[in-house]
Amino acid sequence: MPRYARSEREALADLLLEMGPDAPTVNEGWNTRDLAAHLLVRERRPDVAGGILLPPLRRYAEAVRRRVAAGPYAELVARVRRPPVWSPVSNPLTDELANTVEFFIHHEDVRRARPGWLPRDLPAGLQATLWKRGALLARLALRRFPAALLVQAPGYGEVAVGRGGERLRLVGAPGELILFLSGRQRVSRVQVDGPAAPAERLRAADLGL
Repeated sequence: MPRYARSEREALADLLLEMGPDAPTVNEGWNTRDLAAHLLVRERRPDVAGGILLPPLRRYAEAVRRRVAAGPYAELVARVRRPPVWSPVSNPLTDELANTVEFFIHHEDVRRARPGWLPRDLPAGLQATLWKRGALLARLALRRFPAALLVQAPGYGEVAVGRGGERLRLVGAPGELILFLSGRQRVSRVQVDGPAAPAERLRAADLGL
């Protein structure tokens, strides 16, 4: 069985070392050091990881992340590369489910912040895995969007979402859709078909969960 979470983790760790601690990422305000620290807090600090998603805990989680980020960069990347087996999100039972999309997205966050980047030619198995998560993400991220939106990944599937109204169609490879639906619209290569106004709202929407 392919271990896509593992391969994306290794590729990201290699790229983090190659780029150094001060390289930009797609995440506004974060450099590569900040991104490495985020991944470590998510995996190794379950006591504060909820602050990544829950606003009441966000200040504390950010303070912890900043302390982690102050460590030696090469050590941070080495720890990203070697996840703890006790982690709720990185143990052998949860790794593929919890980390395939996470590490794919953050790998692309570093790749696509560089000039001249091009989409990767992803294995069909990884694309299929990303579509399974992407269909769920579409339902969550776009459930209140004011349009009748059809999200299509040609060769993998489609899902209808939104509150109804004007018809839109969002089309792309699964990896590109994952990036779009996680709030990275400006660096995702997708096609949006439909009336100009709702299409522009979709491209500018705050879709990060």
